[in-house]
Amino acid sequence: MYLLGASGHAKVILEILEAAQITVDGLFDDNPEVLRMWNYTVSRYPGHFNTAQDELIISIGSNAIRKRLAEQLGVNYGKALHPASNLSPRAMLGAGTVVMAGVTINADVVIGEHVIVNTNASIDHDCTLEDYVHISPNATLCGNVYVGEGTHVGAGAVIIPGITVGKWAVIGAGSVVIRDVPDGATVVGNPGKVIREAVTR
Repeated sequence: MYLLGASGHAKVILEILEAAQITVDGLFDDNPEVLRMWNYTVSRYPGHFNTAQDELIISIGSNAIRKRLAEQLGVNYGKALHPASNLSPRAMLGAGTVVMAGVTINADVVIGEHVIVNTNASIDHDCTLEDYVHISPNATLCGNVYVGEGTHVGAGAVIIPGITVGKWAVIGAGSVVIRDVPDGATVVGNPGKVIREAVTR
């Protein structure tokens, strides 16, 4: 397994892979001054990466950058699933997805590709997360929540059952979402209110 991106998010993924006893062969980063992370070599992509057989995780927190790189590279993507997470055997998780320690993902959850489910987040039954979503630490998605592509759900946010959150929206930390959220909107507060709508061009 290789990681693309050698900053703070990569450190967390490295420890997930170590805990899962998955060998990390190295990291890639475009900063020529970054040569090592702990005992791992950091080089420029593609380095020794074998596109026919090696797997890659994009270890970058930005949803938009993960999408751009995933679409550009088109290689085999692995997953990083912390052994201290609680994953239903009936949940489906896409390639490139990272699940951190303390996460609970319940029955019939569908998670897309290159999604981040951060520390101690809870995803209840029948939720769907599209590609490039980031669920921050301690966020709670109740049952039957749908989260569109690229959306960021902030730390400690709560989304009540049956809510649909659009694509590339932002749910502020600690918000309680009780109504559907349109594409590109920013929601904050308890109860959550839209403070910024999508910019149309």
